[in-house]
Amino acid sequence: MYLEIVTPDRKVFEGEVSAATFPGTNGAFQVLSNHAPLISTLAKGPLKYIVNDKESIIIVDGGVVEVLENKIIVLAEAVEDAE
Repeated sequence: MYLEIVTPDRKVFEGEVSAATFPGTNGAFQVLSNHAPLISTLAKGPLKYIVNDKESIIIVDGGVVEVLENKIIVLAEAVEDAE
């Protein structure tokens, strides 16, 4: 799957991932390959994604995520590194 994370002022991440977990407004949810189309709002919390069996975590401060045909686009209000 292709994941793109952007904020109003920069592109945070762009690349292939095997899984991604989002802090949805109504609770956390995970997206895997061939996920059904989805649009959701995001709450403040950890956004986790896995690249080559390595998990990365960033904190998003609200936003929107769209999942369509193995492409995930995250429009985040702001992000901060969790590491």
